[in-house]
Amino acid sequence: MFAATNLPQVRRIVTSHDESGLGTIQTDSTLRFEVCMGGARAASVWVTLKSSEDGGNRVVEGIVQPNGTNLRCTDLAPGARTPMPVRITLIWSYLVEGELVLIMDDGSETHLKNPGDTVIQRGTMHAWRNPSTRWARWMCAVVAAEPAIVGGKVLEAETK
Repeated sequence: MFAATNLPQVRRIVTSHDESGLGTIQTDSTLRFEVCMGGARAASVWVTLKSSEDGGNRVVEGIVQPNGTNLRCTDLAPGARTPMPVRITLIWSYLVEGELVLIMDDGSETHLKNPGDTVIQRGTMHAWRNPSTRWARWMCAVVAAEPAIVGGKVLEAETK
């Protein structure tokens, strides 16, 4: 289990409509994080499905929703590093607090230091490392996508 973090709880407020069609608050709750690999913990904030079913509050398997989207909040412990998966996805990652280093499979590293720093990942193999002594937090919107094609070759999902 994780030691206490320096990060606040994440509050999720979901709006909807009342019986007369007026906007109202449907739920107001705190996210429950689950332990992941590589010193991370994460919670799905909201999941959408490309169907008539609204998947917002359902439990999801994995990060990628083949027929929808997944808005996730991830915390990474000081000094920790995530695995390096490639996913058939488009991911918008937004630094909320702390610092992160984006590690690409070509060996390059990009240091994110300022809240609001944003990375758009287009089906690339990547990992995250927390270089600081404080917890880091980022939000990412994960959208299933077609596999990238490079030099006529389809890049399949894998983990390094």
